[in-house]
Amino acid sequence: MGKFIIKRVLGLIPTMFVIVTISFFMMRLAPGGPFSSERKLSPEIQANIEHKYHLDEPLAMQYLRYLGDLLHGDLGPSYKNKDFTVNELIGKSMPNSLLLGVISLVIAVTFGVVFGLFSAVRQNTWIDYTTMSCASVGLSVPMFVIGPVAVLVFALKLKWLPTSGWLDSRYGAKTLIMPACTLALSYFSSIARLTRASVLEVLRSDYVRTARSKGLKESVVLFKHVLKGALLPVVSYLGPAFAGIVTGSVVIEQVFLVPGIGNFFVKSSLNRDYLLILGTVIVYSAILVVMNLVVDIIYGLIDPRISYK
Repeated sequence: MGKFIIKRVLGLIPTMFVIVTISFFMMRLAPGGPFSSERKLSPEIQANIEHKYHLDEPLAMQYLRYLGDLLHGDLGPSYKNKDFTVNELIGKSMPNSLLLGVISLVIAVTFGVVFGLFSAVRQNTWIDYTTMSCASVGLSVPMFVIGPVAVLVFALKLKWLPTSGWLDSRYGAKTLIMPACTLALSYFSSIARLTRASVLEVLRSDYVRTARSKGLKESVVLFKHVLKGALLPVVSYLGPAFAGIVTGSVVIEQVFLVPGIGNFFVKSSLNRDYLLILGTVIVYSAILVVMNLVVDIIYGLIDPRISYK
C-alpha cells in the first residue's frame, strides 16, 4: 500500500504539469487581454502596465516565469484586484467553498445511501417508486433552476430561511441550509440510484444467501454483509463527486451570494484576469486528482480482493 501511495503521488506531478501548461496557453492565445477593456489608455500607459506584469515578454518566457513562481507556491498577482495576490484571494474564499462542499457531500452521501438501501429492500413498492422519482427530478432539473425556486418558496413565501448570506451574517448557520441542500440534490440522486442498483445486485449473491441460511437477522445481513459490498461503486463515485461539488458550487455561490472561490472564478473569467483563472483551475484540478487518490486508497481498504502490488 505504501509503495502504491508514493507511486500515485509522484504520478500527480506530470498530471498537474499538463493541466497547468494547457490552461496557460489556452488563455494566453485567446483574443483580448486583462487590460484591453480599459478606456482611453495611451500607448505609453498600456506599455508600462504590460511591462509591470511582464506581459510584453515572449509567451514562452512568460510561461517559464510562471512555472518558476509556481514552484515557490506563488500564484502571482491579480490583474483586477490590484491590492491582493491570487494566493490571498483563493486563501480567503476557498475555505468557504470547501465548507459548503463538505456539508453538501455529507448530506448527499447520508441520504443517498439510506434512501437507496430502503428503495432496494422495498423494491417495486411505493417507497421505491417515490425515492427513484425524487432522484430522477434531482438529476433532470439543473441547479440554476432549483436555487431560485428554493429562494422563492422557502425564503420569500414561507420566510423560513434567509435569501442569501454567510455564516458571519446575523442569520448564522441558517444561511448554509439552502445552498448546501441545493448543491447536494443532484449528487444525492446519483448516489441513491447507485446504491439501489448495487444493493439489488449484492442481495442476489451467494454469500448473502449463505448468511441468511445461517439464521442471521436481516439487519445484520444488510448492514454487515450487503452494505459493505454495495458501497464500492459509491466510494468510486465520491472522488469526482467531491471535486464536482466544489467546482459546481460556482452557480450556487452566485445564486445565494456565498463568498467562495466560484465568485472570483466567474469575475476573473469575465475580466480576463489570467493568473486568477489559472490559480482557480490549479486548485480545482488539485482537488480532483487528490480525491481520486483518496478514493483509490479507501477502495482498497473496503474491498480486500484488491491488491496494490
